[in-house]
Amino acid sequence: MYFLDILHTFNLSTFQWAAICLAAFILGASKSGIKGIGIIIILVLAFVFGEKASTGILLPMLVVADILAVVYYNRHARWHYIFKLLPWMVIGVLVGVWIGNDISELLFKRIMAVIIVLSVGIMFYNENKKSTNVPKSKLFSGTMGFLAGFATMIGNLAGPIANIYFLAVRFPKNEFIGTVAWLFFIVNVFKLPFHIFIWKTVNVETLVLNSVLIPSVVIGFFVGVSIVKLISNVNYRRFILIVTAIGGLIMLFR
Repeated sequence: MYFLDILHTFNLSTFQWAAICLAAFILGASKSGIKGIGIIIILVLAFVFGEKASTGILLPMLVVADILAVVYYNRHARWHYIFKLLPWMVIGVLVGVWIGNDISELLFKRIMAVIIVLSVGIMFYNENKKSTNVPKSKLFSGTMGFLAGFATMIGNLAGPIANIYFLAVRFPKNEFIGTVAWLFFIVNVFKLPFHIFIWKTVNVETLVLNSVLIPSVVIGFFVGVSIVKLISNVNYRRFILIVTAIGGLIMLFR
């Protein structure tokens, strides 16, 4: 009964339940290697729970999805690149913790919205450019690592930024997925104590909600694994990017 009482405190409508279950399913699918859909999850949860609170609700589900991806794609991980980015991402996370803890909910929402819009712009650029040549210097890797760490702490939004870096090394698909899976698993676990003890966005109530949503994450992951080779429709990806950009702009001005 206590379990149900906690769920009732969220006061979610049937439509909201459907939306967050769908978001959890999409999260699982995105971690299986289907790119270009991850920001949709963040937008849905932000609209339902609020921007800062949604980051704590999403994080445990990210960790679960990361574990699935790590187990499935483990043999493809390239640890040299993980160790190259990880220290800079840790610094970015710490800066994100400090900034995110001291700003108002409104400013947090604005920063999150700006990151979303910029991320979509980056993804559009990557979709349309003909060359895959990206700078490989230490300055470039350090900058991308720091920005990815900051973005992942503020709004779990590091994906598009990290993708720019991994374009430079031209990984085959499975190596790309396996390396990113391990990188974000480590970073997301590192973020958990800050969400629990400083931001207080992860607590018993949010974990109860996570327990209801995690089955959708698992189902989404295995559905995604089965269709990842079929996802190559450019128009589909552009549609997702357009919808996401509109959502980011709505978040910015609402």
